[in-house]
Amino acid sequence: MILEETLAQREEHNTLSSAEIAEILPHRYPFALVDRVMDFEPGAWAVGRKCVSVDEPFFQGHFPGQPIMPGVLIIEALAQTGAIAALSLEENKGKIVLFGGIKNARFKRPVVPGDVLDLRCQVIRQKGPVGVAEAEAIVDGKIVAKAEITFSIV
Repeated sequence: MILEETLAQREEHNTLSSAEIAEILPHRYPFALVDRVMDFEPGAWAVGRKCVSVDEPFFQGHFPGQPIMPGVLIIEALAQTGAIAALSLEENKGKIVLFGGIKNARFKRPVVPGDVLDLRCQVIRQKGPVGVAEAEAIVDGKIVAKAEITFSIV
C-alpha cells in the first residue's frame, strides 16, 4: 500500500478521538467501529484503530465459546476509516458515505477479543462523488484482512 511511505515521512499526525469521530460519522453504538484515528489526510487516506473487546455485542452469537469478529464488520470498520477521510473535506461535511461494492476481500486470520485492529484506507481514484479505496486491517503488524472498496458520497 502506498500509504506506508506517506506515514513514514510524516512528522506530525492529525489525530481524532472517538468524540471527534462522532462529529464526522453518523454511526453510533453498536455500529461505531473506529475508536480512534491515528492520522489522516482529508479526502485521501486515514489510519484508524479499533480495540476489540470481549464485550462487543456480536461476540454473543459469533461464536459462543470461540469469539471471532465477523469479517463483514472488519470490512465495515475499514469503510468507516475511509469515510472519515472523505467526510473530513469541507465540501463533504454533513454527508454520508455508502458502499458501492467490495472487491477482492481476503481474510487472513481471525480477529479475537484483545486484538488491536489497525485500519488503513486509502482512496486510489475518485470521480465526483464515486471512488475506490484500498483497505487493510492489521493486528500485531500482520494483515488480517484486505479489500478494495467502492464508495459513493451522498
